[in-house]
Amino acid sequence: MGGHIRRKLLSERLQELSVTSLSICPLCERPIPDAMKDAHHLIPKSKGGKQTQFLHRICHRQIHALFTETELARQYSTVEALLAHPEIELFVKWVKRKPNDFFEVSRKSRRLKSK
Repeated sequence: MGGHIRRKLLSERLQELSVTSLSICPLCERPIPDAMKDAHHLIPKSKGGKQTQFLHRICHRQIHALFTETELARQYSTVEALLAHPEIELFVKWVKRKPNDFFEVSRKSRRLKSK
């Protein structure tokens, strides 16, 4: 019995590894290295969201630097809505030219700092 359970767990782990190694960021459409993988709640947890999507850490931080949790819940709860925003569009054009493991600190927008 122990061998059967062990084989099942190893099989599940191998499936997880193959899926995680192939993760593509839905914003910038680049492969995400495991060290740069962040789970983003499309609707923030504080607003009742449960669904997550893996993003590059830099893409995830940029989203939270530009939008409040209320804005994310009301207006930007899909990847398509995020990509339609002009500042995200510019960011994605810029970051697509960077290596997959590129990271730079994101700064909060002035609009969010004044709130």
